[in-house]
Amino acid sequence: MDETKSSKPSLWLLMREDVNCVFKRDPAARNTFEVLTTYPGVHAILMHRLTHRLWRHGWRYTGRFVAYLVRIWTNIDIHPGATIGRRFFIDHGAGVVIGETAVVGDDVTLYHGVTLGGTTWNKGKRHPTLGNGVMIGAGAKVLGPITLGNGARVGANSVVVKDVPAARSVVGIPGRIVQIEGMAADNIYGIDLNHHLIPDPVGRAISCLMDRLQQLEMQLEASGYCDMADGACEADDVCHPPKPVQDKGITLKRMAGGK
Repeated sequence: MDETKSSKPSLWLLMREDVNCVFKRDPAARNTFEVLTTYPGVHAILMHRLTHRLWRHGWRYTGRFVAYLVRIWTNIDIHPGATIGRRFFIDHGAGVVIGETAVVGDDVTLYHGVTLGGTTWNKGKRHPTLGNGVMIGAGAKVLGPITLGNGARVGANSVVVKDVPAARSVVGIPGRIVQIEGMAADNIYGIDLNHHLIPDPVGRAISCLMDRLQQLEMQLEASGYCDMADGACEADDVCHPPKPVQDKGITLKRMAGGK
């Protein structure tokens, strides 16, 4: 017996896992019947399991046609050639696009509007590879034959065009890698769904600049160049400083370090 074929999970097992994983990642899910009848993301992945089998066995047009019908039904476009791992979940689902050569690992979560797209007209590997446990926020675009390591997280509306190491978060356009320290999943199943807890490096930089500006204003006030009575230096105080106060022994030349 072929060990590869015997160890490969059956189609029904994959489908059952796709349905059961919804309860671990969506608190709105109440029962299996509701998930099977009202979740377009579940409909799309269940049908993709079938179309992917058709694709691999040479039934290319049939797979594409069924995938086309599923797109009309669910508003989710998954190419039958895409390879998707176990326990895959698309939350809400509207507008999700997954290209032909995309490879998705196990326990991956996508939100609505996500695109796993290509950046070239050439055939061959042109879509992303996602590791296990990857989470991609709403509206994000992951483009090209890049790799997102295990546990990587992409913030909403980000555009990722470069590789992302494991357990890193990406935000912005183009995506910038940011490190989140001391974060842990609050999901009892160990899946980190806190995709809103993304650091803001730009905001942090602006905060540092504001602190530095306050220090400089205090130095200007101490030198007599502006009045901090109103809480801040006026623009005119800095751009057009008053004449040196001779009785205090302060001159522009001395302020510049001259003798």
